[in-house]
Amino acid sequence: MSELNLRKGGVERKTTETAIKLELVLEKEGSLQGRSGIGFLDHMLELLMKHSGFRLKLEVAGDLQVDFHHTVEDLGLCLGEAFKQALGAKKGIVRYSSLALPMDEALVLCAVDLSGRPGFYADLTFPTEKIGEFDSQLITAFWQAFAQEAKITLHLKQITGEDAHHLAEAVFKGMGRILREAVRIEGETIPSSKGVL
Repeated sequence: MSELNLRKGGVERKTTETAIKLELVLEKEGSLQGRSGIGFLDHMLELLMKHSGFRLKLEVAGDLQVDFHHTVEDLGLCLGEAFKQALGAKKGIVRYSSLALPMDEALVLCAVDLSGRPGFYADLTFPTEKIGEFDSQLITAFWQAFAQEAKITLHLKQITGEDAHHLAEAVFKGMGRILREAVRIEGETIPSSKGVL
């Protein structure tokens, strides 16, 4: 596919807390270029890009001396907006996808509807408050922000899991897999009886 035909979105967001510039491409080699400044989040984004087949170019400056929350949430918002841009009118997409993804003892159900309606429903219980220096609750904050700006309905449900790192990996790998399927082009019409998403 030529560069001109790629589905992509770009966002620049500057606040007193963060400065973020990113570009998301839905048809590329599945790679992360750039860093958030948060090691664990970068690891999760690498997994997300690898399993989605998307490409993310990223420039981030955040108030990490305060904590990671502002950067994680704002990055989720920006990524969601870029994803919505890249989808455009959603002509011909699969729209729905779900998967129960295992990561060792952890099993997480991820389900998405690229509906045009923001909804986030999570049932995740992390056994530790921290994963290294990263607050476990920020996994939920990231995906809530993403769903809000992407205008998608997203469900994340923990089925089993005793290791917080494994749970987080299951979420990001699972999300990569279901987003890859949901954005796949399978036809020429908008997959809705309303004619719009």
